[in-house]
This record gives sequence, structure tokens and C-alpha cells, in this order.
Amino acid sequence: MNNIEQLEAIQDIRKMMNRSVRFLSLSGLSGVFAGIYALIAGFIVYTYTKGILLWDTYSFKDIKFFVVLGTVTLILAISTAFLLTRRKAKREGARLWDESAKNALINLGIPLIVGGILCVALISHGLNGLLAPTTLIFYGLSLVNASRYTFSTIRQLGMIEIVLGLLNSFFIGFGLIFWVVGFGIFHIIYGIYMYYKYDRA
Repeated sequence: MNNIEQLEAIQDIRKMMNRSVRFLSLSGLSGVFAGIYALIAGFIVYTYTKGILLWDTYSFKDIKFFVVLGTVTLILAISTAFLLTRRKAKREGARLWDESAKNALINLGIPLIVGGILCVALISHGLNGLLAPTTLIFYGLSLVNASRYTFSTIRQLGMIEIVLGLLNSFFIGFGLIFWVVGFGIFHIIYGIYMYYKYDRA
């Protein structure tokens, strides 16, 4: 075995070891679609509120509409991510559900569930202005948490979401803008980056 063959063998072993502990079938296109869905949802909210961005002025009925819209957007994003990730895993001959996928999902889900419960508490107390920064922060925490079991790029996106959420907490009235930037624009940017770096590698 010459040096080139040895180097290729080492690279193959490294890839196998990396895949055993990291979920690498996540499709970058899923981030692009999630961002597009978020932009569409943001436009719907903007149209519904006639451009009034002050969250504290919204009624319970308005918040209920936003929650339903957000839930539909989340379901669309998750469904698209599942389909695209399954396609990528099949193309690469990898298992869609294994220990790394389970660890990534668990670590992603814990902060999301905690953040969701906190959002329900905020709504019950009429603290609607804190919903946007809270969702951004906890979503960012979930990405950082899950990045240990998938692409490290996810950690960078998570940190950006956290920073946006913290900034939004000082500018309560502009949650929709921060939402669109965090869940929309940065999802698309990072989705395109991940697609060209990992999906087409």
C-alpha cells in the first residue's frame, strides 16, 4: 500500500468515526426552505398587523393567530427538513436514524421545549413583547446544544440567534424584524453555505 492509498484509508476511517458520533445527513437546503417559510410568515404577520410592530399593543386574539401561524411554519420547516435529509441520507447510503441522530434530536429538543413552555407562561402574564427575544434565545441555545452531534456550523448559527435575541430584549417593540432576520435571512444564508460546503462535497 503506497502513501496515497494509506492517506485515503485514513480519511475513510476518519469519516466513519465522525459519522458514528455526528449526524451528518442534515441537508443545507432544509435551512434555506425554513428561512423562506419564515419570511413568508413574517410578511403575513406584517400584513395582518398593518405594519404595527409594537408587540405590547396586540390582543390575545392576535397572539393566538401568531402562535398558530408559527406552529404551521414550524411544521412545514420540520417536514421539509425530514424529506430533504432522508433524500440526502439515501443518496449517501447512510442511516437516517441512528445514535448520532437521536442525540442531536434530544439536545435540540430540550431547550426548544423549555422555551416553548416559557413562552406560554409569558403569554399568560401578558408579556407578549418578550416572546420574540425568548424564542430567538432558546432556539439559539438548542442549535448550540445540538451542534455537538452534527455540523459545527450549526453552533455559529445558534450563537447568532442568541445575540439577536439578546439585542431584541432591549428593543421589545421590534420583535418581528428580529424574527425575520434570525429565522428568515440567517437561515437562508447558512442553509446555502451548508449546501455548498457539505451537500455537494
